[in-house]
Amino acid sequence: MNEVIISVGSNIEPEINIEIAREKISEKYKFVKQSQFYRTRPIGFTEQPDFLNGAYLIQTEDSHPTLREKLKQIEIDMGRVKTENKNGPRCIDLDIVVWNREIVDLDFYQRDFIQKTVLELIPDLSCSES
Repeated sequence: MNEVIISVGSNIEPEINIEIAREKISEKYKFVKQSQFYRTRPIGFTEQPDFLNGAYLIQTEDSHPTLREKLKQIEIDMGRVKTENKNGPRCIDLDIVVWNREIVDLDFYQRDFIQKTVLELIPDLSCSES
């Protein structure tokens, strides 16, 4: 069983969309727990609403690529449209950050809110950059 932390963010009806994402993920995977969620300022393109960011800890039998594709499908099903502006508004953003206690998304090292939420879920995670 793989233990995974998914970074979760939204700035379009965030409270509603984050709960919908949690329900969709819980239907497919063993939902273990979630971090607190924090309001964060947009990065890059700042003329948009603040984000609500947090993280989910789940367990899955899926491989990393399979889970990544299923998370992207949840984003699409929820109405996310990718644009040229990768920092633009979004109804939901789901990214695998930790896979079996290994940090797999470099945003972990660049965004304090990701570190904070991940370490709430796994306080003893080794955070050294390889």
